[in-house]
Amino acid sequence: MGAARRLPFSFAALYIERVSDEIEDLKRQVAELTARVYRLEQGQEQAQPTSAAPTEARSIPAPVATPEPATGPRIVRQQGQKTLENRIGSQLFNRIGIIALLIGTAWFLKFAIDNQWIGPLSRVLIGLAAGIGIVAWSERFRSQGYSAFSYSMKALGTGVLYLSLWAAYAVFHLVPTAVALLAMVLVTAANAVLCWMQNSELLAFYAAIGGFITPVLLSNGQNHALSLFSYLLLLDIAAVILIALRPWSRLLLAAFFGTSFYAIGWYVAYYSDQQFPLAAFFAVAFFLLFAVAPQLLRNLRMSTQTKHLAVQDNIVLVVLPFLNAALAFFEFYALFSEPGRTYARPWIALPLAAFYFVMLRVSRLRQLGRGPMALPAVYMAISIIFFTAAIPLELHGRYIAIGWLLEAAVLIWLAREQPQAELRYLASSVLGLAFVGVNIIHLGDSQPVLLNARFATYLVAIAVFAFAAWIATRASQEWRPIAAATGIGVNVLVMIAVCLEIHSYWAAQISIPRSDLYTNEQFTYSAWAMLFGALLLAIGFWKKSAFLRWQALALLTLSIAKVFLVDTRQLSQGYRILSFLGLGVLLLSVSFVYQRDWLGLRGSRS
Repeated sequence: MGAARRLPFSFAALYIERVSDEIEDLKRQVAELTARVYRLEQGQEQAQPTSAAPTEARSIPAPVATPEPATGPRIVRQQGQKTLENRIGSQLFNRIGIIALLIGTAWFLKFAIDNQWIGPLSRVLIGLAAGIGIVAWSERFRSQGYSAFSYSMKALGTGVLYLSLWAAYAVFHLVPTAVALLAMVLVTAANAVLCWMQNSELLAFYAAIGGFITPVLLSNGQNHALSLFSYLLLLDIAAVILIALRPWSRLLLAAFFGTSFYAIGWYVAYYSDQQFPLAAFFAVAFFLLFAVAPQLLRNLRMSTQTKHLAVQDNIVLVVLPFLNAALAFFEFYALFSEPGRTYARPWIALPLAAFYFVMLRVSRLRQLGRGPMALPAVYMAISIIFFTAAIPLELHGRYIAIGWLLEAAVLIWLAREQPQAELRYLASSVLGLAFVGVNIIHLGDSQPVLLNARFATYLVAIAVFAFAAWIATRASQEWRPIAAATGIGVNVLVMIAVCLEIHSYWAAQISIPRSDLYTNEQFTYSAWAMLFGALLLAIGFWKKSAFLRWQALALLTLSIAKVFLVDTRQLSQGYRILSFLGLGVLLLSVSFVYQRDWLGLRGSRS
């Protein structure tokens, strides 16, 4: 009975607890609704998810939303997909109507001009009014959500303004050059302000096109280098400032290509030796501006909260420095190719290499992060490319190959001390270039045998490749391909160097008949190949290096092929006997060594 009496009280307690929880939930929701209404009234509503609902589902009556006070008529747009009929009526007919209106107006103006109703000044004023009107009208479409169409209208209106100003200057001669230039600059500046205020990259490109087309419109066939390049420099500075405020890095490429177009065209059409100081000054100014701009862009982007470079930023950070460096090199090379200045031409690459090395050091002072394409790696690549190019510009003959070899040795050592993949790749590239240079560049006299400039150059190459192989074999796993390539390179260089000396030796024997010289030379090649193969194999067994043994076996295979395919047909009977006897003894010795299995190779995979 006691338990039966306590049961109703237990249910009552549970019911009271449940009601209390529901009351707390209602209070919480009322507080959230109150805060939301306050934010709406203050105009600070943000698109954020409301606080999480209670974890336990309860039957709570849905609150009744208080209707918002009327603030005037509003246009309510449906977010669903537009039908074909809607698109035809609202978009296609709109565009056709605008085009028809422009065509009709143009025909009317032409008719009025043909009948002398409108004079030159009136035509220019009508064009200016039409351009301003189109730009102002485009704002109506932007306010209704048609941003792309609005920007196209602005581009059309800006084009009308430029053409009207051009007509006032070049066709009707109503204004001087300075006035037309100032007016066009104002139009470009107004476009730049609009694109910044409306955050439109497309409009920024329209403004850039208008700015760079202005010199063409105002050109009268005369050389105004100072005015032209001053204007372009101001335009480029404005572009750099604009990309510092907005993430429009591709605008920097547009400015570079526009400036390059005028610079190359002016040089071809108007440059003379008397204009060297002016040309050199602006070449340096444009080079420095576009060299510093990528670093500025990187610092601005990486200093933001995201610390992330967009894809277009990375493309600009890679493409622009290379393009700017290449253009600067060819500009200075052309300027110093004039008579009286060729003495400085071989030294052009070295200052550029030093400049980008300084840029590399500066870019590393502020390590804000590394994107997919790091700007310091770009500066490093450009600096090494210019250092590499400076060697053939300043040196000749075997010294070019020696210079590349020494540069490769330094880069290999730096890549080992500063483990960077980019530096390792660049060092390998220079080493490969040095290998090609040693084998194709004329390296000087070949007499006396072994004591000549060519063999000395090969000795330097062998030492550098051996040094690179030594470093690579003691480095991490990433260096294994370099270790293999340089190890093979050492043996190939030794083989080629001795073969060239063999050729030089027999070529100097003028007292021996030509046919006998060829026979003796071919036999010596075979003997050297077999001897060097045996030496490599012996070293491979001594060092227990499968890598060397495989190289030896490959060389012996080539020796076998030469003996059977060449020596049997071209050598005399005595030399054929010696070739086959020597090859047979060598191969039997090698076979015996492998059969004895001195290194225990049968139980291994090496």
